[in-house]
Amino acid sequence: MIRLSILLFGIIATFVIAMFGLTIVPKFFIDEGVREPTYLTSFEITEGHRIFVREGCIYCHSKQVRPEGFGADFERGWGRASLPTDYRNLLPHNLGTMRTGPDLANIGARQPSRDWHYLNLYQPRAINEKSIMPPFPWLFEVYSERARPGRDGLSLPEQYRIPGMKVLPADEARYLATYLISLVQESTGTE
Repeated sequence: MIRLSILLFGIIATFVIAMFGLTIVPKFFIDEGVREPTYLTSFEITEGHRIFVREGCIYCHSKQVRPEGFGADFERGWGRASLPTDYRNLLPHNLGTMRTGPDLANIGARQPSRDWHYLNLYQPRAINEKSIMPPFPWLFEVYSERARPGRDGLSLPEQYRIPGMKVLPADEARYLATYLISLVQESTGTE
């Protein structure tokens, strides 16, 4: 009976020590001055995040800026190094597994133009001729110029225009652009 009580005490002590060491102690090391991010607050941002995941953007774009000294992220101007608090309230957590394209953790600060995002989503090579990003034309609607008077389409370069037609962003393109513009990592003040 004594051996059973010692075993039970050891199991409980191991659990308590592990819980204390893995949950309570790390809380003291998180900077309390870091502002809680407000991810996924509006319907447009929530839908944009869903589309981002559905279209597989995370397979080529990470959302995790590495600290200075761990790559060229800082020199590229991709923003401050990512912190654990940047990913609270973001489900699913999509940090990325590899980085084929640029990091998007701070894309809203680097490219705040909605038109830039529309053009990049519709035809990335219209912005960068050497881009390997695939176009997402199904996120856009193509209309006859006479069918939608008063609404300007995307400002496409000549080689990507469809004669007599205009390209307008559909709801999904607007939601995705809103989500991308919302990705802004504010400075922590410790840099």
